[in-house]
Amino acid sequence: MPRLGNNHGGYSGETIDIRAVLRDIEAAAAYHGWSSETFLNLDQFKLLGLTRRSPIRKAASRRVYLSTGIHGDEPAGPLAVRRLLQENRWPDNLDLWLCPCLNPTGFVNNRRENREGLDLNRQYRAPRAEEIIAHVRWLQRQPGFDLSLCLHEDWESNGFYLYELNADHRPSLAEPVIARVSEVCQIDTAELIEGRAAQGGIIRPSIDPRARPEWPEAFFLLTHKTRLSYTLEAPSDFPLLERVTALVTGVRAAVELIAAT
Repeated sequence: MPRLGNNHGGYSGETIDIRAVLRDIEAAAAYHGWSSETFLNLDQFKLLGLTRRSPIRKAASRRVYLSTGIHGDEPAGPLAVRRLLQENRWPDNLDLWLCPCLNPTGFVNNRRENREGLDLNRQYRAPRAEEIIAHVRWLQRQPGFDLSLCLHEDWESNGFYLYELNADHRPSLAEPVIARVSEVCQIDTAELIEGRAAQGGIIRPSIDPRARPEWPEAFFLLTHKTRLSYTLEAPSDFPLLERVTALVTGVRAAVELIAAT
C-alpha cells in the first residue's frame, strides 16, 4: 500500500480523544483483573502503571514490560494498548507491567512534546520533566524484566520497522516479529532508516551509553531493567487501523515468543 501523503514536516493524520481512550483502558484493565497504580497526577490526567500477574504462578513465568504514548502525535500506541487489554489474549505464563500513556498532555495538543515543549523520550539519562521523573521512580520499584516493548510511530517511514537492543545476544525476536507484522502491514525495507543502517525492517543500534547523550526510554530500560528491548514503529502515514493492527500484531508475536522460551 502506498503512503497516504498526509504528513509533511510532521504528523497531520487522525487524532484521538486521549481522555476517552484512557477511560476505556482503565475499564478494561479493571475488568480483567489488572492492578493499577497512579504514579503522577498531571493536569487532570493520571499516569498509570498497570500490573497483571500470571494466573498460573509458575516459577518459570516471564516478566514483560510494555509502554506507549510518550509522543503525543503517535495515536496508534494507546489505541493498540486499548485493544490488547480489551481482547485479553495474553499467554498465561507472563507477568505484565504496562504504562498506557506517558505523555497525555502531548495528545491534547497533537504534538510530539509535552505541555512544556520537552521530548519525553530524550529525558531518561538526566530527567527534568516531571512525567519522566515519576516514571523512573515507578520503574525503580519494579523487578527486572525479561523483555520490554515500547510502542511508537514514525510519520516519515514507508512501513513498519523495529529497533532491537539485545545486550546478551540472545536468540532474536526481531525476524519472527517482522514476519508476523508483514501479514498485516507493509514493512520498511530501506537500508537506511532514521539515519541508521537497517535490514528487512530491523535496526540494531549501538548500545554503548556513551553514544547516546540523551537516553530514550528503551535505553534506560536496557541499562537498568532488562537485557532485551524492542521499539516497534508503525508507519503513521498509513491508515490508523492498519497502524494499530501492526502494533497489536507485533506485541502478540513478541510476547508469545518470550513466553515459549
